[in-house]
Amino acid sequence: MIPAETLAIFLDTARSRVDEALERYLPVPPECPEIVGQAMRYSVFAGGKRLRPILTLAAADAVAQADRARPVTALIPAVDAALPAACAVELIHTYSLIHDDLPAMDNDTLRRGRPTLHVVYGDGVAILAGDGLQADAFALLAREPVGDDPVIVTRKLRALRAIADAVGSTGMVGGQALDLQAAGRAPGHALALDADGVRAMHARKTGALIRAAAVSGAIMAGALDETLRAVDRYATDLGLAFQIVDDILDVEGKTGELGKTAGKDAAGAKPTYPALFGLERSRDFANHCVTRARQTLAEAGLTRGWLADIADWVVSRRS
Repeated sequence: MIPAETLAIFLDTARSRVDEALERYLPVPPECPEIVGQAMRYSVFAGGKRLRPILTLAAADAVAQADRARPVTALIPAVDAALPAACAVELIHTYSLIHDDLPAMDNDTLRRGRPTLHVVYGDGVAILAGDGLQADAFALLAREPVGDDPVIVTRKLRALRAIADAVGSTGMVGGQALDLQAAGRAPGHALALDADGVRAMHARKTGALIRAAAVSGAIMAGALDETLRAVDRYATDLGLAFQIVDDILDVEGKTGELGKTAGKDAAGAKPTYPALFGLERSRDFANHCVTRARQTLAEAGLTRGWLADIADWVVSRRS
């Protein structure tokens, strides 16, 4: 459990725990070449909300407080057990941002308020840094928490599979491919997406890793299958709300506030919720997602902790 009086305190505490752990887990020379280590750290420690790892810790905390977990045979608190998975999720998210910004993808020059990695280190090093972060994430998932307790080993394997499924060709990579096709930046005719198609694309591109972040935290806390399914439903709605708000902020936000280039979606003719439905209906959709997410938590007895407040934070954010 992470004791906190307010959501803001919880978010700050969770971010600090994640950042301290990332500092320990990231390889440094002579384990890796200095240029790769520098490039990975440039992007990992560029700031950001840390939503996904925070969600991992919050899910573990909620499951532990609900007392709906399997008995733990290893003396590892739920949040401590989930911390490596939280860090692995953040490494994977950072890798995806590095590659997303490349000239062959979104061709962006600003991320988290400073020049994107390929602008500073070149395309080649940026590609390798992203590759390294992804591989290091799975090595971390397999290694930590250290020990041969069969309960913890089984949980690590389940968390690893959940995250791998989320980021592969059936998840995030597949969603990114659909995004390229829809923007006319892949071979063949541009892919025309209706509302269902946009939702499916977002579910892969953004939602899959958010779902895996929450589910992996619940797994590491020992959640029963019924609780895992509830966490997954909650995170599915949360992920869609997050992406809809992202789409809205790309229209309404300012580059200085967002930390990335505003207006990129429209400039790239990307299919988004505001483009299909307008801003007001898009806001309504995001709010409905949060309502469903909260209802799922209530029905599953997961009301203690910060998951419901995180859903509200996601839909009300300005960056």
